[in-house]
Amino acid sequence: MTTYEQVLAAKNQLKEVVTATPLSKNLNLSEEFDCTVLLKREDLQVVRSYKIRGAYNKMSALTLSEKSQGVICASAGNHAQGVAYSCHLLKIKGKIYMPKTTPKQKIKQVQLFGKTFVEIILIGDTFDDAYAKAAEEATAKNIIFVHPFDDFKVIAGQGTVGLEILENCKEPIDYVFVPIGGGGLAAGLSEVFKKLSPNTKIIGVEPEGAPSMKTAIATGKNLPLEKIDKFVDGAAVKQVGNLTFEICKKNLDSIVLVPEGKVCTTILRLYNEEAMVVEPAGALTIAALDFYKDQIKGKNVVCIVSGSNNDIERTAEIKERSLLYEELMHYFMIQFPQRPGSLKEFVNDILGPDDDITYFQFTKKNSREVGPAIVGLELKNKNDIVNIKEKMSDKGFEFQYLNDRQDLFTQLIG
Repeated sequence: MTTYEQVLAAKNQLKEVVTATPLSKNLNLSEEFDCTVLLKREDLQVVRSYKIRGAYNKMSALTLSEKSQGVICASAGNHAQGVAYSCHLLKIKGKIYMPKTTPKQKIKQVQLFGKTFVEIILIGDTFDDAYAKAAEEATAKNIIFVHPFDDFKVIAGQGTVGLEILENCKEPIDYVFVPIGGGGLAAGLSEVFKKLSPNTKIIGVEPEGAPSMKTAIATGKNLPLEKIDKFVDGAAVKQVGNLTFEICKKNLDSIVLVPEGKVCTTILRLYNEEAMVVEPAGALTIAALDFYKDQIKGKNVVCIVSGSNNDIERTAEIKERSLLYEELMHYFMIQFPQRPGSLKEFVNDILGPDDDITYFQFTKKNSREVGPAIVGLELKNKNDIVNIKEKMSDKGFEFQYLNDRQDLFTQLIG
């Protein structure tokens, strides 16, 4: 069967298991971008991401002998939940390898969905580390490995998202924005759209710190990246699948990279304005709209909200990254005079009424005329930073600006 035919078969296989998630117009985004923005709410799946589609489609097709041996998978979280839930539904034992850096909330959910049918093994710092160990055991013990993206059954299952979008949208779709991690969703959905809606522009969206698909397509070689930013954990892989690479290379019209800080701003905005809780990967496509605002004006646009498995413990980091991206958070190493009143002088003469000190580390040393302090300032207006720097220079406060010094920033702030 062609990939499209496999997607049609997957739809029938999944009809009793998968929720047909809503495709709903978002009024705020539609008004902001002067177009019709429709959100495909895969965050409302029973496992709170689209990953159940591919996992169940793959596992339900196993023979009785294969099912009796159990399965193994590797995942940063969402695929693990899909596999775990499928293990429970199909009564299959499963071993699930996850990076040690996986948010606690996702680990807890995997156990919740899999119940007694799954064993969770935390190993390595990235998905790729967990993947290597899981694949090694699957090969050694001749057990089925349920790949998170590079498998035609998985790709077909994820492709049912595309069928639902086209079934529920009465108007022609001009753009569809699809998140890319390993490429399973983008590959399956793009096959559907190329068959049923060939005029739709398919835009893949990757985090700026993990541009694995964009790099592979640009170079023509699917090679692992040496280093990635793991923050957007649901879409941060060093290497996309070989199958997904070939399909996406053929079908995608473009790939846009979104800075992690922009993703964080979008997460906070969706929570505050829409009462939507999305994970970083789930916010990717909406965050990408700013980079296409001229092209999508007056168009019908679909954004896939891929998941909502966010850990509340990450909120502080999300806010920090957002403020840094929006240029509202600034860090300095400032040489304060070792005399009473120098901090008061800084607050009164340097800072404006809306500026706030949110980070301060200083140890007084009587043996020196000046002492360094690490100071974090949160502003209401990003343009105020120019005036603050000028005032510090005028008042004789020597300083180093740390936002531009990633080496020092990482060591001193974290």
